[in-house]
Amino acid sequence: MIKVKVGTHNPLKVRATRNVMEQIYSNVDVDGIEVDSGVSEQPIGLDETIQGAMNRARNAFMDVNLSVGIESGFLETPHSITGYLDLQWCAIYDGERITLGVSAGFEYPPAVVEEVLKGNEVGDVMDRVTGVEKLGQKTGAVSILTKGLLNRTENTEQCVLMAMIPRMNLGVYFVDR
Repeated sequence: MIKVKVGTHNPLKVRATRNVMEQIYSNVDVDGIEVDSGVSEQPIGLDETIQGAMNRARNAFMDVNLSVGIESGFLETPHSITGYLDLQWCAIYDGERITLGVSAGFEYPPAVVEEVLKGNEVGDVMDRVTGVEKLGQKTGAVSILTKGLLNRTENTEQCVLMAMIPRMNLGVYFVDR
């Protein structure tokens, strides 16, 4: 049995990880554990967002084969409406190495980005805008913004699967050097 810990209690992120791992491994157990990301509540920038995912993965590595950290953050993006896209990064740790993956990115409405840049967390802002409490633990903002064509679980599955690519192709990625 492959044991996996996800560095969060967010049921959506745990479910997304489980969905991907069950497609890769025949016998897998996936659970969440609350850990510190070591970065701000609302990461902004590539470095901070990836660092948060890596910290979550390392901090969740306890009596498991793999640990997973998932962190969403704003990435400065030239030529976009607001100057930022939201991306979810996944870091998967096996006690020795980390592999990374990223989801499809999307842009929040300008008013939401303005509030986030003032120090508010995107989840809190979107809860107020949509009237849906804990939207990020349900279908997510991406579901509202895509009118149901993509939900947050599916968006999160993307980054988990992308981080698993090197692990699914060990002979190609981790050859003796």
